[in-house]
Amino acid sequence: MFDFVRISCCVPKVAVANTEKNTRDIIKKIKEAEAAKSNFIVFPELCITGYTCGDLFFQERLMSGVNKALFKIASATENSEAVVVLGAPLNIAGQLYNCSVVLAKGKIIGIVPKTFIPNYNEFYEKRWFSSAEDLTEPYMNSKNLFPENDYSYDIPLGSSLIFETENGIKFGAEICEDLWMPVPPCIGLALHGAELIFNLSASNETIGKRTYRRDMVKQQSSKCYCAYAYVSCGTDESTTDLIFSGHSLVAENGTITFENKKFLDTDYVLTTDVDLGKIKADRLKYKSYKDATSLYQGDSVKFVKLPAVTESDGMLYEVRKHPFIPSEKKARIERCLNIFEMQTQALKKRLAITGGRAVIGVSGGLDSTLALLVTSAAVKQLGLPPTNICAVTMPCFGTTDRTFHNAVALMESLGVTMKNISIKEACIQHFKDIGHDINVHDITYENVQARERTQVLMDMSNEFGGIVVGTGDLSELALGWCTYCGDQMSMYGVNAGVPKTLVRWMINSLTENNVFPESTEILKDVADTPISPELLPPDAEGKIAQKTEDVVGPYELHDFFLYYVLRYGFSPAKIYCLANRAFAEIYDKATVLKWLKTFYKRFFTQQFKRSCMPDGVKIGSVCLSPRGDWRMPSDAESTIWINEVETLGE
Repeated sequence: MFDFVRISCCVPKVAVANTEKNTRDIIKKIKEAEAAKSNFIVFPELCITGYTCGDLFFQERLMSGVNKALFKIASATENSEAVVVLGAPLNIAGQLYNCSVVLAKGKIIGIVPKTFIPNYNEFYEKRWFSSAEDLTEPYMNSKNLFPENDYSYDIPLGSSLIFETENGIKFGAEICEDLWMPVPPCIGLALHGAELIFNLSASNETIGKRTYRRDMVKQQSSKCYCAYAYVSCGTDESTTDLIFSGHSLVAENGTITFENKKFLDTDYVLTTDVDLGKIKADRLKYKSYKDATSLYQGDSVKFVKLPAVTESDGMLYEVRKHPFIPSEKKARIERCLNIFEMQTQALKKRLAITGGRAVIGVSGGLDSTLALLVTSAAVKQLGLPPTNICAVTMPCFGTTDRTFHNAVALMESLGVTMKNISIKEACIQHFKDIGHDINVHDITYENVQARERTQVLMDMSNEFGGIVVGTGDLSELALGWCTYCGDQMSMYGVNAGVPKTLVRWMINSLTENNVFPESTEILKDVADTPISPELLPPDAEGKIAQKTEDVVGPYELHDFFLYYVLRYGFSPAKIYCLANRAFAEIYDKATVLKWLKTFYKRFFTQQFKRSCMPDGVKIGSVCLSPRGDWRMPSDAESTIWINEVETLGE
């Protein structure tokens, strides 16, 4: 469902050279993985015999035991929905090969021998094994392995096999050392369509090697735009000279999504889901990946057909509520500080060529506070006085004492040039000019204030000789929650790449790290202030009455929708499914559906505001600049997206 597939990484408790016991344990692990509804069940390199058999690989008794083991294991998959990939030494045309064997529906579907045979330091595999490059035939007959079987069939051989299920899932396999090479076999497999790569490994453990393996798997999955599952043999291998750790991990597009926890491990089945939808989306979007396939056009790959597998429900796939924000505190703070530095350097570059002076509207809310802090840091790095910043607070009908006092206190603490310009009278006069009743608090009432504020800032920029620094964020741009020719416009939008859910965390991170020590207490209160444009009068107690999220919906939901719409282009149905899982303890399905519909309606109808948005630096993987990441006609229709959303509540 929704392109999820389930993988089980199985590391049995191997008994070196005891093929009968190993067969029983492998079948037991297969049954355990089947119970977890796995689509693909992957074992380590040479798991039928153990990797550390040494010269026992030359013993006929061991090799006949391998063939019997394969027959039993294949038979055990006859009624299974899963595909099994395991490691075995095989005698093929008089040469010994270290192989990945793919099993399904009671048969051996294909055999992938190891290409790169290590023969250095502690490794001397060339003593026993030949390379896949030495193969002379593209097939072997099953009778060569199972002479007692009543029927025979041809088994595809080679390092360039791509296995494809009837429902279109493509995967390939390589073995241990193959990954460590400058050009691993998986590159060619991926460029010819394999979305899943399985690596059957026997990587001994040394200090620091686990981190190195992790980095390699991450990088390979990133370069190949694939999901890469790595399964290595456990601590039950011979310890004559080496120790093996049973390291298993899965990476998806450069991110480790799953890894066993113990440093030294064995005898386990660990199961996870991967999202092939992300793989497909990135391969579709990044055309340089498609261009790279031309380098491999001359390579011959062989597609091997398999029965369809039932896709996973994805329930083992971690779906984070806040995809823009790291869940671990240390990583979150580091990211926030890095983003702040990116914003600062971007604005510093602009100010350096425009005279080093800036004008900014400060409301006492989150966005304008972050923008003012960025501007302050940029001016400081240019070696200019803080008075080169003209910060303007423009109270009107909806301004509360809390936000006004926070705005003034923040400006004072930063030492900027301050302006307090009430726009009430100007707005009242404008209402008279256009014939609008001041008691009608509609969109005209709100936008008059927003545009008046922008007019003041633009005129102040002429007066002060500085550029207007915009304060609007990525989430507001996505929803169009900004006034056209009002707060939608500036001369540089420093927050244009920062989603709303991240803004508060950024201010908190700056506070925790005491980046602006003179402003700490003010920033704490700003971070605790409700999100509001403050365009409607306060309530009877003088508190903010107009809360944005009451009108447009929770920003944490909208940022979630935004991420999956822009980053991967997922369908409304898939996004709805993911959101319900991520926010199950916070919002019911009806609430998620309501705001998903709002998101799509606003996202489509408000494109015209993004088509002429000012310059602003891209921060993360998602951006809405018409000069960069997002080009969309302003008159595109949302009909098919909304229609799909409408069906989700049925």
